[in-house]
Amino acid sequence: TGGSTRIPGALCGLVGFKPSRQRISTAGAFPLSQSMDSIGPIARSVMDCAKADAVMAGDGFQPFDSAPLANLRIGIAQGMPLENLDETVATRFSQAVDRLEQAGCRLSDEKLALLDGMSRVNGRGGIQPAEAFTVHRDRLDRRGPAIDANVRARLERARNMSAADYIEMVNERAALIAAMDARLMDIDVLALPTTPVVAPTIAEMAPADVFARKNAMLLRNTSMCNFFDCCAISLPLPRESGLPAGLMLVARNGHDRRLFRIAAAVERLLAA
Repeated sequence: TGGSTRIPGALCGLVGFKPSRQRISTAGAFPLSQSMDSIGPIARSVMDCAKADAVMAGDGFQPFDSAPLANLRIGIAQGMPLENLDETVATRFSQAVDRLEQAGCRLSDEKLALLDGMSRVNGRGGIQPAEAFTVHRDRLDRRGPAIDANVRARLERARNMSAADYIEMVNERAALIAAMDARLMDIDVLALPTTPVVAPTIAEMAPADVFARKNAMLLRNTSMCNFFDCCAISLPLPRESGLPAGLMLVARNGHDRRLFRIAAAVERLLAA
């Protein structure tokens, strides 16, 4: 819904895949946000993610070759996705970009003005909180104090949102999705850090204000893909020591199989 496969994948040195939303049915899954929920795997490799994805989508798995890296058009997301990176993520992401360039990829810096539109929608309360509150409203009314305080605070944010505000945000998001799809037509994938920071400790997340700030930071880059209805995958960045970090590749909705082929090639490059 906002990064629940890619974030743990990045923080644990694994591969996390978020499919195009319509690819895998959410029937039988407990909902959070009907507009943004999607179901994807976490695995040790791109190929294992592709196999799990095929099973969940009801497809017959078809082995695939890695896409050629030479002349692959990779856009490096600029602006907000690269802001306030910690030293580990900044260093490893920069090293990965250098390796992609050395492999013959055609890199371009991509300024995404449409992120301002996403920020406007989320600044008015956002679609996902309203839909999550709808799912949990009765539970909040009956047993609010029994719910984790951090979770409860996030759900309660939408209690007073009007139907008109919600519908307006849904309509604005639909226009932004179409615009982003057109914006990504000239590149094969968008590349950015999966999370701006490595995993925080449980102890440092204990204060409510720190939890809210760092949770939002961890969700910042991945939730963008859900808002714009893209497919995306997180690959482990090479490390000699320290905590894991991830590289996220983002493709247009419906380009899941193409994304797997590209991710397999990048995975091989980074492991070399």
